[in-house]
Amino acid sequence: MKDYKINTKCVQGGYTPGNGEPRQIPIVQSTTFKYDTSEDMGKLFDLEAEGYFYTRLQNPTNDFVAAKIAELEGGTAAMLTSSGQAANFFALFNICETGSHIVASSTIYGGTFNLISVTMAKMGIDVTFISPDCSEEELNAAFQENTRAVFGETIANPALTVLDIEKFAKAAHSHGVPLIIDNTFPTPVNCRPIEWGADIVTHSTTKYMDGHGAAVGGAIVDSGKFDWMKYPDKFPGLCTPDESYHGVIYAERFGKEGAFITKCTTQLMRDLGCIQSPQHAFYLNLGLESLHVRMPRHVENGQAVAEFLEKHPQVSYVNYSGLPSNKYYDLAKKYLPNGGCGVVSFELKGGRAAAETFMKNLKLAAIETHVADARTCCLNPATSTHRQMTDQQLQEAGVPAGLIRISCGLEDKEDLIADLQQALEAIDC
Repeated sequence: MKDYKINTKCVQGGYTPGNGEPRQIPIVQSTTFKYDTSEDMGKLFDLEAEGYFYTRLQNPTNDFVAAKIAELEGGTAAMLTSSGQAANFFALFNICETGSHIVASSTIYGGTFNLISVTMAKMGIDVTFISPDCSEEELNAAFQENTRAVFGETIANPALTVLDIEKFAKAAHSHGVPLIIDNTFPTPVNCRPIEWGADIVTHSTTKYMDGHGAAVGGAIVDSGKFDWMKYPDKFPGLCTPDESYHGVIYAERFGKEGAFITKCTTQLMRDLGCIQSPQHAFYLNLGLESLHVRMPRHVENGQAVAEFLEKHPQVSYVNYSGLPSNKYYDLAKKYLPNGGCGVVSFELKGGRAAAETFMKNLKLAAIETHVADARTCCLNPATSTHRQMTDQQLQEAGVPAGLIRISCGLEDKEDLIADLQQALEAIDC
């Protein structure tokens, strides 16, 4: 599928049935797999043969879908996880350990911010958060001798900042570490970070990739381009023998193209077990088959809603990179020429009280903690997804108390605008 367009890869990537085999990816709903001899199974445990022995590590259904996502992103290997949070944790923890340091964009999703700043801090992993708008000098100053990764989001959730991927990739590579990008909002239909220098790409497949709010999941894609063996002292987990797995040296055995995902599977998935179920992987693939059709409609609706809100007197400002007035408009044109996503954030002039009234009067847009699927949903992040953050952290992350995030679904844009209009009118009542 390498030479096909992304639309074709969405539909047929990852799985090519043989003669008389199922046309649709089969659901291999089995925890274990049978072998004729212990020697056959032993080769799997020694990483000398390909196959399956326990679904906690790998499953054929999952691997077919992961292969499709790898093709969509232009990577060499991929794996599915139980959630987007698991994907981000695995991607970072696969190369970080006690005493490591991470440089991360400060406007990332609140749950990921908490994962890195609190939970991973308890593991002895430090972080420096840096504004996505920082200068190259400020960015380079954030690195330390023990820095092992740089992390950011293509389009931040919910601040909707657009990351200058090339700038962050340049800094990461000059310090000998990989750039990890969460590409959930644009999806590979609208942005392929690897083409701009990213080394590892993650996704919450729960969002646009699934597209229907049916299955929680995550994915990690390796570009296959980062030379781990060039920095053996920084990445001993990949460049020195793994005594928990027969002394294998992943970067030697599997090369740049396969080392990262193989280690992530044999170590982290083995020990932590954050596997995506085959049933969820099946649902995910159904969503991927229409991803290239859905994303343009999400962008169309997001653009229309953003343009409406920008002109409304109750609205203080609108965050949507498709607006010429947006500070990220030029970056979006560079990295997201076909549009970013259907998510729009805006702040009401009346602050928290106005936001509460607005939310109570929505009719078509549902109040949900979810985002990025076929149905329009809306929430006030400060009282939901970001409620664990302090007021100062909320401001730094670009999420003030009166901010509203609306995820425009696939409905008619005129109906969406009418719903917003009547909810905004209720603020003065």
